[in-house]
Amino acid sequence: MRQRFLAVTGFLTPAMVLFVLFLLYPVVKTFWNSFYRVGPFRANFLGWKNYLEVLQDRTFWLAARHSGTWAVLSIVLEIGIAFLLSLALFNRIWWHRFFRTAWFTPVLIPYVVTGIIWLWIYNYDWGPLNTVLRVIGLGGLTKPWLGNPHLALYCLVVASTWMWTGFNMVVLLTAMHSLPTEIFEAAEIDGANPFQKTVKIMVPLLRPTFSSLVVLCFVGKMRIFDLVWVTTGGGPLWATETVATYIYKRAFAWNVYDLGYPSALAVIWFIITFTMSLFLGKVIRGKEVEYW
Repeated sequence: MRQRFLAVTGFLTPAMVLFVLFLLYPVVKTFWNSFYRVGPFRANFLGWKNYLEVLQDRTFWLAARHSGTWAVLSIVLEIGIAFLLSLALFNRIWWHRFFRTAWFTPVLIPYVVTGIIWLWIYNYDWGPLNTVLRVIGLGGLTKPWLGNPHLALYCLVVASTWMWTGFNMVVLLTAMHSLPTEIFEAAEIDGANPFQKTVKIMVPLLRPTFSSLVVLCFVGKMRIFDLVWVTTGGGPLWATETVATYIYKRAFAWNVYDLGYPSALAVIWFIITFTMSLFLGKVIRGKEVEYW
């Protein structure tokens, strides 16, 4: 028994040390910093002043609106398109193996590379998008896509949708293949057409999967940083500023060195994201659907 305890302790200790050093300690330290003005050499206690300042920070709430808009649009686009693609693969369209690989490939590309690819696509002078528009006689529609404050955010949403739809597709396709075929066979005997089987049977049974994907997508987009930083840096005119990029700028890119206020921003944003993710998961999951 003692040897077993020592063996388990030996295996768990390195993982626990890494957990404390790289996760637990930074979280606790961030919460502690949020009550101070943290300079290079000393920290001054401010109480709730940082949090009160956050409530009056217009740039933060603008960034929060951008992050929320991005999250909502991504949930609709990524999961909606992924469901249609997975449904096509589930019904074994022509070249389904090729399309499954092709649609999943963008997931394997790092955010930085994705940002560079879409910078090239959106380039005003020689980007493929504007080039195609000029070739087909729609040159009047060409725009500096990432330089337009009204379009830049939506252009980045398209880029992230292209990147992550394949992941959602694979998860949904796996869930579809795990559903019992007897239910669909019984529905077919009762005269249900493919649309009815999809809407009345498949979608309700996939609700737990949809719930998980919605939460993952929501949390991922509420903390998105890499794609914005590589492409626009939050511009133009704060049009693509997200909370993650704003926190980074306040912590490291501004002339005033103070880790206290960015820590308060991070704590408030964590609370908002955590609360909303719990709410979304509970609402979408709803009542469990039984097979029989």
